[in-house]
Amino acid sequence: MLNILLVTFPFFALVLAGFVAARRNMLPLEAIPGLNGFVLFFALPCLLYRFGSTTPITELLDASVMGVYLLCGLVMVAFAVVMSLNARIRWNDASIGALVAAFPNTGFMGVPLLAALLGPQVAGTAILTILVDMVVTSSLCIALSRLDEAEGQGGRAMLDAGKKALRGVLANPMPWSIILGAVASAYAVSLPKPVEQTVWLLADAASPVALFTIGAVLARAQMRSNHPMPLSDYVPVVLMKLLLHPLLVLAVGSVAIRLGAPLSSMALTVMVLVAALPSASNVSLLAERFGADNGRIARIILVSTAAAFFTFSAAVTLMT
Repeated sequence: MLNILLVTFPFFALVLAGFVAARRNMLPLEAIPGLNGFVLFFALPCLLYRFGSTTPITELLDASVMGVYLLCGLVMVAFAVVMSLNARIRWNDASIGALVAAFPNTGFMGVPLLAALLGPQVAGTAILTILVDMVVTSSLCIALSRLDEAEGQGGRAMLDAGKKALRGVLANPMPWSIILGAVASAYAVSLPKPVEQTVWLLADAASPVALFTIGAVLARAQMRSNHPMPLSDYVPVVLMKLLLHPLLVLAVGSVAIRLGAPLSSMALTVMVLVAALPSASNVSLLAERFGADNGRIARIILVSTAAAFFTFSAAVTLMT
């Protein structure tokens, strides 16, 4: 356990550093979108490309991983929506809340953290989960969030939301960097040396800047959304994310292996640890865009990130 904490502590410490920097105005709130843009459009795509291009293509096309993880994600979304809907929390807030219950912070935190814990060979499985979350889970939740409007528009709002979600996926450089990395891996393509060195330098910057940015984003969301809220509005979703999600992946994956699915024990371990990660910080941006209660979403992300230092470390101990 101590050895695991020695690995995980720097990652969470960088998140805390970003949070403190924003709270104390050492990092102006106006600068946070710039940091986020650097990570999203430059550093993280280069990191994902590097992992993808150096990972055997068979690991990037593992149907068993995609099937098990997708099934668990759909179950989590359905359960979180059903548990959240009430007189105050309608489809918009319930659906975006379901997204933070099912969408781990794999890109900004999970890939570098799991690579540090288990070795770079596990990156392929983690990258597959990113594709599932970005293409399917997020698109589904965005479409569900429009059900309040769809009641009076005959489903047009859901269709428009689906189109927006698809455009968002196509405009996101992360899936494209994964696809390009997979192509490079399949055909053993290498970048020209100067280009490769540039990409590798940006990839090296991804982890520390992304973690620092997570903390800054969480601080900004907390500072802008400080209205009172009962614990029952967000704590259950935190528990779903940190406890129910990994347990569900472990149960479904174990059953799949017993039924003969070609799912390796290491791939299952990686999927469980991915599910044990805190909620994705970029869901806060989606909440703002689609008019959901960002105060609730920010609290879920903040509490899950703080608690994950202990729960994620415990999950690593149990799974390894």
